[in-house]
Amino acid sequence: MSRRFILFMVLSIVAVMCRAQAPTAIVPLADPYILVGDSLYYAYGTHAADGIEYWTSTDLLHWRYGGLALEKSNTTESRWFWAPEVYKIDGRYVMYYSADEHLFAAVADSPTGPFMQVGGYMLETLLGDEKCIDSSRFRDDDGSQYLFFVRFTDGNCIWMCRLEADGITPVAGTLRHCLSVSEPWESKLGRVCEGPFVVKHEGLYYLTYSANDFRSQDYGVGVAVSSSLQGPWTKSATSPILCRADSLLGTGHHSLFTDRAGRPHIVFHAHDSQSSVQPRRMHIGSVEFQGQEIVVRGRSHPAWAKGPAQGSNK
Repeated sequence: MSRRFILFMVLSIVAVMCRAQAPTAIVPLADPYILVGDSLYYAYGTHAADGIEYWTSTDLLHWRYGGLALEKSNTTESRWFWAPEVYKIDGRYVMYYSADEHLFAAVADSPTGPFMQVGGYMLETLLGDEKCIDSSRFRDDDGSQYLFFVRFTDGNCIWMCRLEADGITPVAGTLRHCLSVSEPWESKLGRVCEGPFVVKHEGLYYLTYSANDFRSQDYGVGVAVSSSLQGPWTKSATSPILCRADSLLGTGHHSLFTDRAGRPHIVFHAHDSQSSVQPRRMHIGSVEFQGQEIVVRGRSHPAWAKGPAQGSNK
């Protein structure tokens, strides 16, 4: 093997590594979630076939691929690793995710992993081996923790239960139905009410969710409000608060977060193009609370115009 060939191979490998590590505004994550760290933002989502990948950013504009935070070899499952969320609980990081249409939790000492699955099906004591997806953890002001998730009991619909102090173990007798499809805009392609994410603002709870099949160009985000986590939840008349935003289609399965400057944001995915769903891409917008309503506003990056992002296709 000639020295020239060896040098060519080394330079090629270095070039590939540099391209892989170069920052980009295009992040191919569906069902995205952003964890706010001390110096970095960590994005997780649905994309890799063999686990859950993560991306990092210092400014929410430029992102670097980091690899797999959760590898399927550290789980009992082999496919469909979807919709992760990561929280720091008692000094360790807990990832909630779906795999093969069941809910799991995994733990790690770092937000980048390696995450290791804890036990079996997260809700086995409540639901046996029933299929569920889209788990989202909420911590109330008093420290109590809850899991919101999707069951297939009426199309896709949203349920909740309380969690023990470890943030993983469900509490017996706390299973409760929250939302099902009930509005015309929610059922343009199937009975789908999924992707729950809860925030609390000025004493009220806001249960945000996505409706329509993710393949629909009218996939969008709605919101329901309650004075109690136990409900009842009242759907907002302004829903969908995000749908067909500017040139983006299939805008949904989101999460909400506050950046290090204290500004609230929504992160969500959209279709790849007007004609192709995959690969879905991550986008970020700003959020405002106006009275008892949530308003999503665009931003100049990526491909967003300023002003309300609400659709008019109810």
